Amino acid sequence: MSGAYRIKGAGRLTPARTARFTFDGKIHTALQGDTVASALLADGVHLIGRSFKYHRPRGFLSAGPEEPNALIDVSRDGSRKQPNVRATVQEVFDGAIVSSQNRFPSLSFDVGAVNDFLSPLFVAGFYYKTFMWPKAAWDKLYEPIIRRAAGLGNAPKEGDTDHYASRYAHCDVLVAGGGVAGLTAALAAAKTGAKVILADENPEVGGALRFDTGTTIDGINGYDWAQRTLAELKAMPNVQVLTRTTVFGYYNHNFIGLAERVTDHLATPGHAPRERLWQVRAKKVVLATGAIERHMVFANNDRPGIMLASAARTYLNQYGVTVGHNVAVYTAHDSAYETAFDLKHAGVEIAVIVDCRANPDAKLLDEARALGIEVLAGHSVYNTAGRLRVSSITVGRNGGSSKRKIKVDALVVSAGWTPSVHLFSQSRGKLTYDRENQRFLPDVHVQDCVSIGACNGTDDLAALIAEAASAGGGAVEFSASNAHVWTGGMIGAAEGAGEGDNVKAFIDFQHDVCAKDIRLAVREGMHSIEHIKRFTTNGMASDQGKMSNMHGLAIASEALGRDLPKVGLTTFRAPYTPVTFGTLVGHSRGKLFDPARKTPMHALEEAADATFEDVGNWKRAWFYPRAGEDMHQAVNRECKTVRETVGVFDASTLGKIEVVGPDAAKFLNLLYTNAWGTLKPGRCRYGIMTREDGFVYDDGVVGRLAEDRFHVTTTTGGAPRVLQHMEDYLQTEFPDLNVWLTSATEQWAVIAVQGPKAREVIAPLVDGIDLSPEAFLHMAIAEGTICGVPTRLFRVSFTGELGFEINVPADFGPAVWKEIAERAEAVGGCLYGTETMHILRAEKGYIIVGQDTDGTVTPDDAGLGWAVSKKKTDFVGIRGLQRPDLKREGRKQLVGLLPKNSHDVPEEGGQIVADPNQPKPMTMLGHVTSSYWSENLGRSIAFGLVAGGRARIGETLYIPLADKTIAVEVTDMVFFDKEGGRING
Repeated sequence: MSGAYRIKGAGRLTPARTARFTFDGKIHTALQGDTVASALLADGVHLIGRSFKYHRPRGFLSAGPEEPNALIDVSRDGSRKQPNVRATVQEVFDGAIVSSQNRFPSLSFDVGAVNDFLSPLFVAGFYYKTFMWPKAAWDKLYEPIIRRAAGLGNAPKEGDTDHYASRYAHCDVLVAGGGVAGLTAALAAAKTGAKVILADENPEVGGALRFDTGTTIDGINGYDWAQRTLAELKAMPNVQVLTRTTVFGYYNHNFIGLAERVTDHLATPGHAPRERLWQVRAKKVVLATGAIERHMVFANNDRPGIMLASAARTYLNQYGVTVGHNVAVYTAHDSAYETAFDLKHAGVEIAVIVDCRANPDAKLLDEARALGIEVLAGHSVYNTAGRLRVSSITVGRNGGSSKRKIKVDALVVSAGWTPSVHLFSQSRGKLTYDRENQRFLPDVHVQDCVSIGACNGTDDLAALIAEAASAGGGAVEFSASNAHVWTGGMIGAAEGAGEGDNVKAFIDFQHDVCAKDIRLAVREGMHSIEHIKRFTTNGMASDQGKMSNMHGLAIASEALGRDLPKVGLTTFRAPYTPVTFGTLVGHSRGKLFDPARKTPMHALEEAADATFEDVGNWKRAWFYPRAGEDMHQAVNRECKTVRETVGVFDASTLGKIEVVGPDAAKFLNLLYTNAWGTLKPGRCRYGIMTREDGFVYDDGVVGRLAEDRFHVTTTTGGAPRVLQHMEDYLQTEFPDLNVWLTSATEQWAVIAVQGPKAREVIAPLVDGIDLSPEAFLHMAIAEGTICGVPTRLFRVSFTGELGFEINVPADFGPAVWKEIAERAEAVGGCLYGTETMHILRAEKGYIIVGQDTDGTVTPDDAGLGWAVSKKKTDFVGIRGLQRPDLKREGRKQLVGLLPKNSHDVPEEGGQIVADPNQPKPMTMLGHVTSSYWSENLGRSIAFGLVAGGRARIGETLYIPLADKTIAVEVTDMVFFDKEGGRING
């Protein structure tokens, strides 16, 4: 019957505002603000899914994100479909199509339930011992069956038509959690003028106040106080409140990940994003994440209709829904009594309160007696009955033999509360064990954060408010009181689920892990909690064991005979709750998944019929074929033209970093192997950067513009990592240096003009710079104008010819390129691409880091020992270079290779051997790093990393290929213009 369990006058939803949805094809009517869980419970639906392994019927266990059972499929249409949504979190919207998962053919009749009868075959760890034989059955039988059985939901087959957004933000204080502690801390911080972000995963703030009717703050009901405080915070310009936003990850340097559900609850989302990823850098983080109620561990504690006491109270006081008409309570904690009292006041029959403690609080017993509720202290629930919903419980005195069966239609349970320390643990904070209350609490903070409230073990309301105000750094005071002070709690198995009881007493509901499975793992030799976790899969479900971890630890501790803190605690990892791929990916899909970077001159290069190659994300002009030319013909023509007249090359992809500050030269001295203090303004120097281990990391030309300003270039692929490398050392190793680093790669378009006529091409276009050979020497840098726009002009060459690299603001790049290209063409020059650039540099013996180096090459190995200062006492890599292995004889060294047959072009990567006829496996001396046909030399050339390479100059080595063996002579690396005169024109 529709709405049969909705109690008139209860809850905070408006009856006049409704929404219709379907669950497994049946239409249900909800109130706006309902979750799928509360709406189904209002209609008396408890059966929501099937467990993963045994396919047992499962109902709603919680009312929040810790829910392990109620995972559903929610869709709007074929392409807007999401599996494994928690029904306790998903708000109902009009037209929602909700389906249960992990069942066939239907939820009420699931053939997979046969696994429950076969459960003796599927004990914990069975997957480590089965499917081992016969070996041939794996591919044809075992693996296909396992793959079909894996997972709970079905991934959508169509592309996601929703869109997702992302935001970066900075704040002084980020508060995670909007309960009493979080609201108080946020208000206190905001009143100091700090920029505050308050995030809470629920649609409304309040935390436990959403269900707790016994809390009074400042003379008003706690929930009303929360809404009043929220309004005050929203009115403050320095506060941003984010509801429906989960703080899912706490990373280094107070970097916090948040997932905001923007339109998941709307029937017509419009053009707004579905979800938004927030990446927040906070000066201080306040964790007010509360605590999570634990279930009781007893036989058949997983039937639909059995749920947490706080969940039943939330459904009643927030949504106006009772979980049953004849409800029993099983508890080891005082909080469950208040659930019974609230249900009783709402007109719900309370069959019994079963308290496993011998002496519950007298005040609670008096109130229960006054309400006519039977309390069985010192008793336990030993079993339950009911196929698709609990119908009765079996109760007995602890240690007694007589049992009593009590008919119920719902059972609410509470074993106490576990502080939610997940985010604190993600921050790498250390926990301590509170033995008196059987819980782990934050202890040693690694980052600038503070834990407050229930997640910090602060139970007293007045103390909690004072703690929160102090954490916020402001002065706020509230009077507050609770109807009852909560005590009690237990972890581990209850009566009837002990060592000798062969019952299904579930700890991890989603993965069907029972108390006996933990004990079996210990008997099988699993003594580490991490091994026990993996053997049983306890805590490895999508809820990450939010309710099961403490129970599992306690049972393992008992079985091992070891103190619980010594058993240890499993690792809490991000995300705190599952985050959709869409949220994490955002706009980075389709063409934007791996976005192409294009230089400012890309359109002009396309117009010039360039063929492009991918270099990382960059689209670079590879060569410029003319009519009738193939690649080799075009490249040969370009190589000859550059050497004979002039060529124009787009070098915009080079990494560019501005290093500025009084200590800029000192900083570069520490990052590069060569010296920079002696470099005068207006001059450039080629630099080598090594890692701590002494191996080459990057190279490039560095120009000094002023005493305190350097223009650093890097390899195209190295720009991001070099900037990161610099920032890492500046912030962690050399924080005393007064230096600023700025990425300028996108700021400058770079046009390289190379060849004997390079000066002739650019001279008429340049103003403010004397380009005469005497005034503007090789390795000079100057600022002026070209074509009327500002330029940083380098006289450098990567071809061995007279060369200039013209840096202009990116927006002006195309115009300057066009002018230079026209002048070059007028004197017989041409545009050239990356293939020609590679050949020309190889002809001159210039290396490319990453191609001619492999991460194990030192500057000396690469023939660049001259670039390592002998006078410097410190730089990154100096100690690494002193290691004996890096100085030994016979290391692989970069050398030139000239094939004996001048028309043979070795394959790059080809292995080099001394004797091609030696038995296999052959002794490899090295490999080919670069290999080209040189039209200017009329022959092939190559570089190779060869063991003892320089000592082998003049020797003949061999490169065995699939179809032939190429004989090569080891030479030096300069093949063209050995004297180097052409660089001066």
